[in-house]
Amino acid sequence: MRKKVTIVGAGNVGATAAHWLAAKELADVVLLDVVEGVPQGKGLDLLEAMPIEQHDCRITGTNDYSDAVDSDIVVITAGIARKPGMSRDDLLHTNAKIMADVITRVVATSPDAILIIVSNPLDAMAQAAYKHSGFPRERVLGMAGVLDSARFRTFIAEELQVSVENVTAFVLGGHGDTMVPLPRYSTVAGIPITELLDEPVLARLVQRTREGGAEIVKYLKTGSAYYAPAAAAIEMVEAILKDKKKILPCAVYLEGEYGIRGLCVGVPCKLGAKGLEQILEIKLTADEQAALEKSADSVKELCGIIGV
Repeated sequence: MRKKVTIVGAGNVGATAAHWLAAKELADVVLLDVVEGVPQGKGLDLLEAMPIEQHDCRITGTNDYSDAVDSDIVVITAGIARKPGMSRDDLLHTNAKIMADVITRVVATSPDAILIIVSNPLDAMAQAAYKHSGFPRERVLGMAGVLDSARFRTFIAEELQVSVENVTAFVLGGHGDTMVPLPRYSTVAGIPITELLDEPVLARLVQRTREGGAEIVKYLKTGSAYYAPAAAAIEMVEAILKDKKKILPCAVYLEGEYGIRGLCVGVPCKLGAKGLEQILEIKLTADEQAALEKSADSVKELCGIIGV
């Protein structure tokens, strides 16, 4: 019997995530949205692509949470998107209300599911999902670090004119202007990028990574990024469904790791069949630790505003 993954929110991120999921033939897909007709239309369109792609996936578009019953993983992309000039924090109150409603419904229909949160502001929404669901922290994961690291890897590969397959990178902290890209832990074919790029170039790539989402919003004008965020979420789904034990930076509820307690913040995580299976605590310099704590403080401020 195939696994079942529900994606809540059939906008650009949700629909693209469904596409990536079906293209990898990882699970049956339920695409769920409150807008009548949209998930049904997109779901059917994607289903009709399966004979061409030669994949056997059942894809259901729906407005009814009963179709999501007993999902193995629920990916939550629901919420309003950023517009030009709007920060992720501006989304806070509206998306917090949406998240509370979605979580109530998901818990009722899929009480054993693993949650992957994509809605912005990411870390605060992951914390809201953790608090409202009552799930153990192992089953509530925020997608941020995978996306931010992918952006950092893209910029490194472009700068050095090397294959992205050779580049590894880590970005910790909150998903926003205070994120913490770590050049010291980023490599090209095992060579630290600090040996290949000088400080001004590194600083430029770090800043571009921090502004990665805003750069795309500026170009699109009426929307925000969706290909890479969707792909990042599905990398997490794949690591869980295939029990890969893959190390990915994810936002999880910390209980003292990195000196942070009671907040969802991005850290290196081992993902497997149980969801979060281990948090890896890497050694940080004093400056890196200070930057991570500053990022955590930003997350704490947002969580305080919405009472989670």
